[in-house]
Amino acid sequence: MPTITNKTLETLKYDLVREGLVQYEIVEQAQEIAQARNITIGQALIDSGFITEAALIKFLEDKLHTPFVNLEDYQLDERCLKYISYTDARRYKIIPLFKIENTLTVAMSDPRNLFAIDKVMESAECEIEPVLASEDSILKTIDEYYKIDVSVGNISTELNVGYDWQEELHKEDLSDEHIQKIIRAILKQAILEEIHEVVFQGDDEGLGVNFKKQGEMFNKGFIPTVLISSFVAKLKTLSELDPSVSEIPQLGKLCFKVDNIIVIASVSTFPTIMGERIFLKIYKPPKALNDIITSKNELGEIRNALEIPGIILVCGSALSGKTHVIYSLLLEAAKSQNRNVMTLESIAKYELEGVNQCEFNENVGFNMDKASRFIEFQNPDIIYLEGIKSKESFDYYSGLVYKDKTIIMEFLANNMDDLRNKMAFSDFDTLKSIISAMVFIHSKNSIEVFNKETLQKYLA
Repeated sequence: MPTITNKTLETLKYDLVREGLVQYEIVEQAQEIAQARNITIGQALIDSGFITEAALIKFLEDKLHTPFVNLEDYQLDERCLKYISYTDARRYKIIPLFKIENTLTVAMSDPRNLFAIDKVMESAECEIEPVLASEDSILKTIDEYYKIDVSVGNISTELNVGYDWQEELHKEDLSDEHIQKIIRAILKQAILEEIHEVVFQGDDEGLGVNFKKQGEMFNKGFIPTVLISSFVAKLKTLSELDPSVSEIPQLGKLCFKVDNIIVIASVSTFPTIMGERIFLKIYKPPKALNDIITSKNELGEIRNALEIPGIILVCGSALSGKTHVIYSLLLEAAKSQNRNVMTLESIAKYELEGVNQCEFNENVGFNMDKASRFIEFQNPDIIYLEGIKSKESFDYYSGLVYKDKTIIMEFLANNMDDLRNKMAFSDFDTLKSIISAMVFIHSKNSIEVFNKETLQKYLA
């Protein structure tokens, strides 16, 4: 069935009552089920037997004035894939079907998402005609059709002890896909060795491939000089960066699969006298919060903190998994359909259902300072800040707590003693007074939750 976003169904649910398809109490009950199971209201109505799938599809078609398309029985025009990038397709749950003259017909899970339509119109430079399709079928079709063009492919981690990416480098492969296979091989070795940071930097021997672990760099070989330009251009293209630009920094995102699970890496380029230095950071998909915090008491403390004004601090050392935990917090917060959850990030590591994720764009002057001046007009209930670089921004967002906002921040601390020493500075007096909860990541398998009272005692 068409998995319409909760935002769309929120505007249509009472039309179901007005047209006699369900009773008011049923809608309220379905909303509670949807929130508890983290599904859409439409899915909850169908699963509970309150309405048939056919009736809901007919209702949506009439209300949205948009025909429904079953993508499982549809053959799209692959030439149209060039109009919508893989990243935008997954972000907006949209895929092109065909183009007639200057109108591109696209399948969307939410035809009322005018922002997505405007974005695609701008990039495709043509008119957009939306049709309705299920979210699951759109994502499945995206993976099916885009996998060759913009993905480095699926990486299997089975039976690969002692894997070395240079085996791929030294193959006598003259095809256009050889560079892409080399990139996939490097990523595969990084995944197998549980590396989250890969650095490519110039050296007399070529472009060094370095794995960074626990603060140390380990060289894993070199891209030969003759292949550097092709390698960098291909990596940039896959990350949706401009391969013709090397004089200024760029920030992009690389999507690939590991054992058929989509993994995202941020890709940062920076000009040096030895050529561009490329830093790649790999992020694992977020888990449900109760899979990370298994203690019922601690889980209750965090859920309570998400419902009240205050700061939720996520602490740990570098590469401890702070972003992973924060994304799980955001997924938990998004279960409440009546709350506006927003993020301010340099790059969105994963697309979170029900969360308004915002990426900075220095090319148009949209940075933390600009976001700080305007985000309050969006009336957010919960805000995640990737990083605060100035005291002015820190004071501003701390002040939002007194306006009934919940702020999620990350804080670098190698251990609890390091945290206590850093928090002893007077600059953090205001922060300490408004923290409602803290999550400290001691290690991969050890996460501790503090409520306001226990944290104040520890930091006293």
